[in-house]
Amino acid sequence: MLIAGDIGGTKTDLAIYSPESGPHAPLAETEVHSADYPSLQAMVTEFLGRIKMSVDVASFDVAGPVINGQAKTTNLPWVMDETSLAKDLNLKAAHLINDLEAVARAVPALRPEDVVTINKGEAVAKGPIAIIAPGTGLGESFLTWSGSQYVAHGSEGGHSDFAPTDARQIRLLEYMFPRFGHVGVERVCSGIGVPNIYEFLRDGEKIPERPEVAQLIASAKDHTKAIVDAAFDPQKPSELCRATVEMLVSILASEAGNLALKVLATGGVYIAGGVALHVLKLLQEPRFVEGFTRKGRFKDLMARIPIHVITTRAALVGAATYGLATLKSIRNAA
Repeated sequence: MLIAGDIGGTKTDLAIYSPESGPHAPLAETEVHSADYPSLQAMVTEFLGRIKMSVDVASFDVAGPVINGQAKTTNLPWVMDETSLAKDLNLKAAHLINDLEAVARAVPALRPEDVVTINKGEAVAKGPIAIIAPGTGLGESFLTWSGSQYVAHGSEGGHSDFAPTDARQIRLLEYMFPRFGHVGVERVCSGIGVPNIYEFLRDGEKIPERPEVAQLIASAKDHTKAIVDAAFDPQKPSELCRATVEMLVSILASEAGNLALKVLATGGVYIAGGVALHVLKLLQEPRFVEGFTRKGRFKDLMARIPIHVITTRAALVGAATYGLATLKSIRNAA
């Protein structure tokens, strides 16, 4: 059997699969807080000990680049390598892949119920596909057609330069630059970016905050979640928090469009990540597609690109898809 995992900076999903069950039907699963563990091995060992199941192969996606079978997570103090994982966990094989490469691998296996379409567009068969995922950080990847199947490519595009598209975003960049030196788009378009936008609008743009909301956010363990919750409060939404998430969505629209242009994503753009799901209502408003297509002379082309929001745990599905293929190869070779 296979153990697959989506190793995130905030949380980790682990699940057990068999070739018969497939990547959408785990036999056992758990969600844990990543920072509660000193290593991936410790986390997996605890899970396997609890469920009393034996596995042969592991496939983990991680938030960070994977080079020569080694990875250091971007938002966790972990260093991992495939050889040590296989040895420590007593497995026949262990694989590490970039988390956005995993999401990309999941896209061809997605079911209609796994997505919400926000721009139907006109998909070009076998055209390149772009994936952008605002979670704890910002991930980007893409798929290209090899002649027989889609091939997934990871990237670290979320750390490319933030490109403002209006006067307020220019002021945001000016506010952020002295703090960070390099302002990657992840700093303003992800879970870690939400508090940065909030502080800019509060301190730089002087948008007031109600004292009780400010206190709630300041005392929250997860400031991003508190800000998003306050923005969508059905009784009395915070003006400042609402402006924060609206600015984030505007930046996401522009960056998704940038990625679509760079890979010429005529096959579509898929948006994943926990932040995207929390602001889905705003993504479904016309302003998102307007921001995505605002690319000058390429506006008409951009309007034809389908845009979908992935509502399932795509990275885990992708890691499982990759791992099950490995498991099948091992069985066939036996």
